[in-house]
Amino acid sequence: MDKNKIKQAKRIRRRGRVRARVSGTASCPRLSVFRSNRGFYVQIINDETGKTIVSASAGEVKITGKKTVVSLELGKLMARKATAKGVGRVVFDRNGYKYHGRVKAFAQGVRAGGLEF
Repeated sequence: MDKNKIKQAKRIRRRGRVRARVSGTASCPRLSVFRSNRGFYVQIINDETGKTIVSASAGEVKITGKKTVVSLELGKLMARKATAKGVGRVVFDRNGYKYHGRVKAFAQGVRAGGLEF
């Protein structure tokens, strides 16, 4: 089997294990991340209603350069958007990605922006 397909299958299995434990409510919605080779997309979701409350992507950040720096700034932007919508506490859904690199930088940016995990 191709090495990339094995990595993808492992991520899908990790995602299933994480999602079995993580669910967002109206008082504490889920902060979900999706990472691609070029982009980074995040959204805050209320799983009770199935609605997205706030979303953002790396394209909205006005900084170019290293992807981890962009993810850090995206975290701060997401925290500002969430507090404007009245969200102060979230559950972090890393979506099967390892807590490392861009995912970790994003989480640190969200915490620095004032959101509580």
